[in-house]
Amino acid sequence: MALSQSLFLLSSDLITISSTSSTVRTTRSFPATTPRTLGLRSWPQRSPRWPNRRPTAAGAALAEDLALRPGEDLPEDYASWLPAGDPSRWRRAGVLLHPTSLPGPYGIGDLGDEALRFLDWLHSAGCSVWQVLPLVPPGRKSREDGSPYAGQDANCGNTLLISLEELVKDGLLMKDELPEQMEMEHVEFASVANVKDPIIAKAAERLLQSRGELKKHLDNFRKDPGISGWLEDAALFAAIDHSVDKFSWYGWPEPLKNRHLCALEDIYQNHKDFIDIFIAQQFLFQRQWQRVRRYAKKLGIKIMGDMPIYVGYHSADVWANKKLFLLDRGGFPVLVSGVPPDAFSETGQLWDSPLYDWKAMEDDGFAWWIQRIKRALDLYDEFRIDHFRGFSGFWAVPSESKVAMFGSWKAGPRKTFFDAIFRAVGKINLIAEDLGVITEDVVQLRKAIGAPGMAVLQFDPWLVGKFGGGREV
Repeated sequence: MALSQSLFLLSSDLITISSTSSTVRTTRSFPATTPRTLGLRSWPQRSPRWPNRRPTAAGAALAEDLALRPGEDLPEDYASWLPAGDPSRWRRAGVLLHPTSLPGPYGIGDLGDEALRFLDWLHSAGCSVWQVLPLVPPGRKSREDGSPYAGQDANCGNTLLISLEELVKDGLLMKDELPEQMEMEHVEFASVANVKDPIIAKAAERLLQSRGELKKHLDNFRKDPGISGWLEDAALFAAIDHSVDKFSWYGWPEPLKNRHLCALEDIYQNHKDFIDIFIAQQFLFQRQWQRVRRYAKKLGIKIMGDMPIYVGYHSADVWANKKLFLLDRGGFPVLVSGVPPDAFSETGQLWDSPLYDWKAMEDDGFAWWIQRIKRALDLYDEFRIDHFRGFSGFWAVPSESKVAMFGSWKAGPRKTFFDAIFRAVGKINLIAEDLGVITEDVVQLRKAIGAPGMAVLQFDPWLVGKFGGGREV
């Protein structure tokens, strides 16, 4: 299977990206200080290769406003809050490659030994970052192409990434229960799911019936407050979706659609086995992913994740939190997401995800987002937020429209949102995907929160050959 990947170089100012696949999303940032690079600002205080130094009060003030005129004296402790040593040590190189693009015997890559071999290769090549796409399960509409940008849940892991060989090592499968290797010229996610889903469910069922150390870890996983907050709703949603033959939760019977307590209790009692297996599968995903993360950490490699700004309509997130989305009284979206016409589309892009009710989000203390960010920090060392410009201003399209061009711009939550996030979880390493229509307010928001942005080499002639200029990206 051909690998879809992008190479990039990170420095204190930049990220260099060279994509081997036109379908792979790439990343971007600040202007290069070194020719022929495209870069991403690094975070010296977080990296083991950087000195553990923080700005002093004088240094922080200087960084805040940079009000000094050329030639004026800098603070005496100026050197103490700059990265020390050879500037070449400030740069990091990495590869963008989703785990599904790894070699694998069953149609896609997984979290088994091939993931560890890839980390070995990164280490031997001098790379220190592995960037992945969102690890969420693809939504119903995107199941055929496996797109993780319209997922069925914002926090669950994609169980198709579970390695069957690792389940054999855990004693949950016999080797002779493994399917034959799948030979396919192109990835067919539906075929992969038809083969892997029942086998992974069998392993999960055996785990639930066991009494060993692994079962204790499952019980602890289920009781973890950072997990249970989203996992129980996701499991209930999956159980209803499995039992009710409707395209979306909008068509469910009224008591289930509107989460009447008695109806949910009936689902829990009548589908307890399904719910338990669903949760056990999420545990197995978590176990295998954390194994990959531990190995990456051992090699000094950071995992850079990705977070779509929006979630799919047919998701546990929307169903369980209707008041946080722009829905009508019946639960149908009033406005949906997209972007206006640009050089790539005369009618714009219609993404069709429901939009957030940012006022309701703020009144709730952005609790849903804080939970989502904490989950991302459990999965990644640092992560990118897709469509960052939507936090400053977003394109809203009437739900009945068939094209995005009839939308309008609406104000986002701006810095108020990020202030709430940072108060709840501390300062974190966010990367802003700021491609597309980027207005000055978006640039100022990115700067205000100290996040690097993105640039794509092929789209920016200045980055290709005009490095003598001084334009910021």
